[in-house]
Amino acid sequence: MLGKKMMEELNKQINEELASAYIYQAMAAYFESEGWKGMALWMEKQAGEEQVHAKKFYDYINARGGRVRFQAIQEPPFSYKSPLDAFSAALKHEQHITARIDLLVDLARKDRDNATEIMLQWFVSEQVEEEEHATDVVEHLKKIKDSTGALFQLDHQLGKRGGD
Repeated sequence: MLGKKMMEELNKQINEELASAYIYQAMAAYFESEGWKGMALWMEKQAGEEQVHAKKFYDYINARGGRVRFQAIQEPPFSYKSPLDAFSAALKHEQHITARIDLLVDLARKDRDNATEIMLQWFVSEQVEEEEHATDVVEHLKKIKDSTGALFQLDHQLGKRGGD
């Protein structure tokens, strides 16, 4: 059985993951409106992945006899100055999610909740990957600067993102 504080924090994490999906879908809409179809697809895949993450927390809470409680999701930003601005925001957001996962791990350790700590290890590894992917795109965009040809090439490459 989950402790009260852990259940509250896991429910907050469901909200964080669904808010992430909302943010990335909004970024996809921004990229689509700007004609960056590859970047839009990358963000759509990211949004879908965040929904899967939320479902993992949802299922875990239920498996441990807890109660899922949905919370309001804040409206995401509507536009960005550039692709670099959007991907920098995505990286910053992933760093926020990493901090949230770290908080959950610390709480699980404090409560000696071994099952939750083990479940969270998947998310710890996932966040390393999430930050790495976002960092890679940000670094490419920084190198590209205003090179339209390179930006089109990166857009094409990002559009090849599989179902990771």
